[in-house]
Amino acid sequence: MKKIFNWRFGMGVGLVALTVFLYLLHYGLFHDWHHIFIYFWGDVAFIPLEVLVVTLIIHHLLEKREKKSLLNKMNMLIGAFFSEAGTELLKIFSEMDPDAEALRKQMKPTSRWGKRDYARACKFLNGHPSAITVNRAELSHLKDFLLTKRQFLMSLLANPTLLEHDAFTDLLWAVFHLTEELSGRKDIGNIPETDVEHVTGDIKRAYKAIAAEWLDYMSHLQSAYPYLFSLAVRRNPFDPQAKVEVV
Repeated sequence: MKKIFNWRFGMGVGLVALTVFLYLLHYGLFHDWHHIFIYFWGDVAFIPLEVLVVTLIIHHLLEKREKKSLLNKMNMLIGAFFSEAGTELLKIFSEMDPDAEALRKQMKPTSRWGKRDYARACKFLNGHPSAITVNRAELSHLKDFLLTKRQFLMSLLANPTLLEHDAFTDLLWAVFHLTEELSGRKDIGNIPETDVEHVTGDIKRAYKAIAAEWLDYMSHLQSAYPYLFSLAVRRNPFDPQAKVEVV
């Protein structure tokens, strides 16, 4: 930081010195202070307008373009997550959810959905109890699946692009924490009931986070990439009848 400051300070001093030199050169050639001051104050008067155009307008447009580019990159990462792990995790979690049938009726986006439909589904999801019930065999299956995705999850967490997306970062931490909890138990089949309840709480946290992000992602696909949305609908983890094949 100090080197950057020194570099900028030195460059600023150099530019000011160059300006003074050029004004002196102008006077040395034409001996006309009056002409120099007219142009000098004209340039000074233009500075506020230049600040308006460059700093407020151009900078805003560049920032908006950069934000759009960053958003596209984040959605690519989110898409990779659902393709690699998220969709399957939602299937696994919904099978542990005794109230999943009510949720499934709300979580079936179609090409006719609009903002109100997504808002309605999100509201229902927020009020959904997610009373997960899980047995040790299901935990063992979940553990095996998450361990195969461990490196993938770590690679996503290491991606600096996700620093701009707090909700998805929290989702990844929830899934990674669940992975660590399960991997730390050598014999899932013999853990006590109190431990099952503890892990169940971690599953609920990941379940809610992934389901909420899935809705946002589906809304994005519908507006930006209809062909990807079509595939995502046919892979809907909340629809037991969903098939990739077009019938």
